Amino acid sequence: MLIEALTLPGEKDWDPYKMPVISSISDNNSTIQFPHSTGILVAMDDVQIRGLKFTGNTNPTVRYYYPISKKDTVRTGLEISQCYFIGERNAAPIQGAIWAHGAGTHVDHCIFYECKNALLLFDHIKDFSLTNSIIYGAYEAAVWFGPFVSEFTFKNNVISGCNFVWLRKESTYPKYVFQNSLFAGNKNFMGYYTNNGLQVTDRNEHVEKGIVQSAEKVNLKMVELNGLFAGYLHLLENTIGADFKPGIYIHGDKLR
Repeated sequence: MLIEALTLPGEKDWDPYKMPVISSISDNNSTIQFPHSTGILVAMDDVQIRGLKFTGNTNPTVRYYYPISKKDTVRTGLEISQCYFIGERNAAPIQGAIWAHGAGTHVDHCIFYECKNALLLFDHIKDFSLTNSIIYGAYEAAVWFGPFVSEFTFKNNVISGCNFVWLRKESTYPKYVFQNSLFAGNKNFMGYYTNNGLQVTDRNEHVEKGIVQSAEKVNLKMVELNGLFAGYLHLLENTIGADFKPGIYIHGDKLR
């Protein structure tokens, strides 16, 4: 199944005002594990979601909102690309932008802005990739990751301004491989989750390949008086991390 915008970012005649927006006012509509609200529930194989902007849930009775969720560990194949996930913790929060179990989850050229968590990946995670994406301001963690059962691809990403970059399951000691990416201004890098809360790890739990950079902060293009413009929430050109070409444009030179 393919769910995509009529005109994708970077194509001729695209502009941000043409981007479909998925915003929720739903009450809790799922009780799997605990009561919560889900935007798109993926319950089949080979689903592709492209070129959409997801914002948070404005219903004040909802504590946990997940714009995209895949609960079934047997279903495989979820591709999400060229999407925005934009939360506002005081009015329209996103608890976790993508909560996906199972194999074959691929996230490419997406921007996650001020979601509490960007990616929640717990059960039977295989064949996972996160590429050319920006995660900014995740005030709990950029990524939660369950038991490490297979290698995954992590490259050309920018993770900045987050409380934790990566949280693993307690009593697991994997070696993650991060390639050609930038980590900037995060409070904590690696940690693990327990029944008593989040803990900072003192172990070296990752391997760096290619160009892996760190910095105090990144410079994003922010919306100001004139409203939305192509390339908002992307890195300023010629600043650190921009050479990885993260963001919603498949071709980095399309930032008009």
